[in-house]
Amino acid sequence: MKIKHLIMLAAFFAAMAVVVGAFSAHALQQQLSAKELQWLATATAYQQYHALALLAVALLMICTGKSKYLMLSCYAFIIGIVLFSGSLYFLAFSSSTALVYLTPLGGLAFIIAWLALFCAAGGLQLKLERK
Repeated sequence: MKIKHLIMLAAFFAAMAVVVGAFSAHALQQQLSAKELQWLATATAYQQYHALALLAVALLMICTGKSKYLMLSCYAFIIGIVLFSGSLYFLAFSSSTALVYLTPLGGLAFIIAWLALFCAAGGLQLKLERK
């Protein structure tokens, strides 16, 4: 995947977290239970944090170049957002527990993403020159 597309996807994820967060905080207060609202709050928070992390890693690749660990980190952040936040959104809006087992897999993907970034940090060399 191109770095440009990773940045665009990070921006999309961040924007959607704001939209869902605002919608749930204002328009859904009467329609959803406290538990469902908490699921939405958790989903939007994790989506926002990890969208920003995805953006940071993509920008880091502009400065350092692509590496297998940085790309793994990006893909794992994407998978984590889809599985973790997506399953919580589904749970809150449908009250169905059909996808509840995807939530911990999304959490595992987040852990893999952070550990891949940790591994990438050992081999990073900035390509920026001081003038």
